[in-house]
Amino acid sequence: MPEPTAAQSSSAPTSTADYDDLRRLAVELAEAAAAHVRARRPEVFTDGEAVDGAVATKGHATDPVTIVDTESEQLIRGLLATRRPADAILGEEGGGDVGATAPGTVTWVVDPIDGTVNFLYGLPGYAVSVAAVRDGEPVAGAVVDVAAATTYSAALGCGSYAVTADGTRTRLRCSREDSLSLALVATGFAYGRERRTQQAAVLTRVLPEIRDIRRLGAAAMDLCHVAAGRIDAYYEHGLNAWDWAAGALIAAEAGAVVRVPPVTVGGAAGELTVVAAPGIATDLTALLERAGATTALPD
Repeated sequence: MPEPTAAQSSSAPTSTADYDDLRRLAVELAEAAAAHVRARRPEVFTDGEAVDGAVATKGHATDPVTIVDTESEQLIRGLLATRRPADAILGEEGGGDVGATAPGTVTWVVDPIDGTVNFLYGLPGYAVSVAAVRDGEPVAGAVVDVAAATTYSAALGCGSYAVTADGTRTRLRCSREDSLSLALVATGFAYGRERRTQQAAVLTRVLPEIRDIRRLGAAAMDLCHVAAGRIDAYYEHGLNAWDWAAGALIAAEAGAVVRVPPVTVGGAAGELTVVAAPGIATDLTALLERAGATTALPD
């Protein structure tokens, strides 16, 4: 029997070559799930309406989960059970505990559909996100823009790349913008009224100091847009590890300055995530401090 590759074994990664093997597996997992999500949407939503039982809510009435979210995560978990059975998994729908693993263990952090509201409404801008985390640090990850069939991926120390539907591969570089007043900044908002109200107050202090704000609806995609230089920065309170683990690594490997909570801190704590082009990172952080945004906004 042939020896398993690094991506097929469950040994701890120790080098950039190992991290790149994990990146390739993350790409495989995310692309397989994205293909499933892409195929299932027209089956689950017909004439603009969801079939019976396809959509439920969690936490807040405005926070949907669909049967396709669950199927996507189950697909990824099934593939990992075959490829790396000793690894841990933290998924948005199936749970898990990234803080309970032994040192050196790989935990796969999975968002089966990031941007479920966009998916629900048929808006482009939803993704599958898969990251390999070791000792609290993302070491490989992939984010697939489902509608555009574009895959973003990175491995620690190896740079980050995008591959489009026609196979074109591009190395990602974040923006060179160095004037905060000209910066295009993305953000997101919580589902709970109390935190959302506080986020709106922060926004009123930030908006006059920058070029403009974008609210695109999927944190993983926002982080990839920072990596690609399409937006200059992104900030949001209350992300979970599955929202940012892959995208933050992709942005960092493209040169962005990244501030994220520990992977063990859940979104309910309301910690701030900031990812910015290096030319504006210091000024944006100072602006967010003046706006009261560096304080956690619990749900």
